[in-house]
Amino acid sequence: MIQEIWLRFLNGADIDGLSLSAADVIGAVEDVVAAHGRGETVFEPRTHLVPRGGAGHFNVLRGHVDTLGERGLSGVKVVGDFVPNYQQGLPSELALMTVFDPTNGVPLAIMDATLITEVRTGAMTAVGAKHLARADSKILGHVGARGTAFANVTMLDSLFPLEEIRVTSRRPESREAFAARLREVTGTPVRAVATADEAFDGADILVEASRLEEPTPLLRTAAVKPGAFVVPYGTISAVEIDLLDVMDKVVVDDWRESRAGRFGSLRAHVDTGRLSEDTLYAQIGDIVTGRKPGRERDDERILFWHRGLSILDVALAHLILTRAEAADVGTMLRYR
Repeated sequence: MIQEIWLRFLNGADIDGLSLSAADVIGAVEDVVAAHGRGETVFEPRTHLVPRGGAGHFNVLRGHVDTLGERGLSGVKVVGDFVPNYQQGLPSELALMTVFDPTNGVPLAIMDATLITEVRTGAMTAVGAKHLARADSKILGHVGARGTAFANVTMLDSLFPLEEIRVTSRRPESREAFAARLREVTGTPVRAVATADEAFDGADILVEASRLEEPTPLLRTAAVKPGAFVVPYGTISAVEIDLLDVMDKVVVDDWRESRAGRFGSLRAHVDTGRLSEDTLYAQIGDIVTGRKPGRERDDERILFWHRGLSILDVALAHLILTRAEAADVGTMLRYR
C-alpha cells in the first residue's frame, strides 16, 4: 500500500498573515550565517536560465541546513529577475520555494518565496552591517527603490541610530514613492534625491542595489569616506574598478559563490584578479562565529558583497513553515 503524502502550500497572503518581524528575519539569517561558518550547511552555486528574447532571467538556488529542526531541511528556490515587470504592475522578482525532508526526499511544502527573496537580502545586509559598520552610523545612502530596497532600509534603520536616510533611483516617480513608503514606517527623516552622488555624499552606510542593464559607475570610489561601510550587490556592476583599492577589508558571504556565475557587482574585480582568495579578508560566517574580528577601528573602510545564498532561503522557509504549522495556515495538497 502506497503511503499518502501531503504537503503544505503557502501563498503570499498566507505568509503575510504570519506577520514576521524584522528581528525574526534578521535572527534567522544570522543563525544560518553562523551555521555556514561552522560548516553545517551544504549548497551549490546558483545557476541561471536566460530565455531567448526575454527581458530577464531565472536563478535556481539549492541548499541544505543541518541545524534546522530535528533532521535538517533542504530546499530549492526558483526566482525570476525581470526588471521591466513594473510596467505590468508586478514585482521584478517573483519566486517559488520547495522544501524537502533531507532523510527521504519527501516534499514538505511549496511556498511563494517573493517575500523571502526580499527580506533575506535585506537581512543579510543588516547582519553584515551589525558586524562591520560603525555602531554610531548616522547617514544611510541607498541606490535602488524596488525589490529588496525596502527591507534593506528598514532593517538597517532598526539597528542603527540613523539621523537621515537618502534614497534614489533612475525614475523620479519610483524614488518619490519609495521615500513616501518609508516615511510611513519610520521616524527617521527620509529624503529622495536625484542622483547616486547625492545619496552617497558623506554617508556612513552606502548600499548600491541598482537594477542596471549595463555597467555604470554609480557608487564612486571617492564617495567612500574613512569609516564607511559599503554594500554593492546589484546584478550588473555599478562601481568603479578601483573601489577595492581604498578598502581596508573586503568580506563576502561565500567565496565560491562570489567566483561563480556571470552576474554580480564585483564580477569584473574577480575576473581581473583585483578580488581573489588572497585579497579577501573573510567570509561573513567567519566573523559571525568569532573566528575573525569584524570592524576593529572606526576609520576602517569595509566592503561587504553578498550574492544571495540559498541557505538563507532555506532558513526563512523553515521559519515560515514552522509558524504556519503552528497556526494551521495554508492549504494541504495531496502529493501522492
